[in-house]
Amino acid sequence: MTEIQRPGALYQQVAAAIREAILSGEFEPGAPLPSEAQLIQRYQVSRPTVRNAVAALRAEGLVDVRHGKGSFVRNDGQPAVTLERRVSHARNGKFVLPGGAVWDEAEYPTPYRAYSTDANGQLLGIGTDQDLFVCDRLLTDPASTTRAMHRTLTPLAVAADIPALGEEPPGPPPATAYEIMAQAGHKLWWAETVRARMPLPDERTTLQLADATPILHIARVTHGTDDRPLMLEELRVGADRAELAYRITADKEPARRARA
Repeated sequence: MTEIQRPGALYQQVAAAIREAILSGEFEPGAPLPSEAQLIQRYQVSRPTVRNAVAALRAEGLVDVRHGKGSFVRNDGQPAVTLERRVSHARNGKFVLPGGAVWDEAEYPTPYRAYSTDANGQLLGIGTDQDLFVCDRLLTDPASTTRAMHRTLTPLAVAADIPALGEEPPGPPPATAYEIMAQAGHKLWWAETVRARMPLPDERTTLQLADATPILHIARVTHGTDDRPLMLEELRVGADRAELAYRITADKEPARRARA
């Protein structure tokens, strides 16, 4: 029996004691927590207090509750999927995305028209309320069942200049789109940003995320001639399921202008 002597609400005291047991390794990652009855006996508290304590730890992301199986210490081990964020140019002129064959399409792609927002309009260099051609894809990794939400956003002005981008709905996948842009005379380069954030309700449901799990939100902009943004890709995946890998090369330092 562990005696609770800390100030604060009783369930918070119990949550703190369980948290210490997790962090000390007494309750190991992936292992089940003691049953409700065992926790009641251990801390000499009521069932509602134990349930509130476990709920607090679940909100913190320390505990997963599996219906019909009980509560488990979250396992923050090696992510299931490593995504190599680079683009290769094959000798035949095609573009290759490393690991591109890993993903299966869980659903048929969904194409639709939309207007640019302040956020994506800034990345695409077009401002807000501009016409976009959008395509949403739900991807799965068959080996680990990891899910990812992929979206491409192409300004209609770009599609008008490069008709092949929008000729066959739902639109070409990224590597094919790169090839089409290059064939239209663009010398391509890419800029990418990554941020972690908590998921929206629909993202949490679609990606089948546990409570208190952030997502990685990757935004890649394809630039063409005169550095014009041509297409924005957004990839969203659970931060507990995937890690990103980059190959970094050294650029030449820009020449400094001589002072007059």
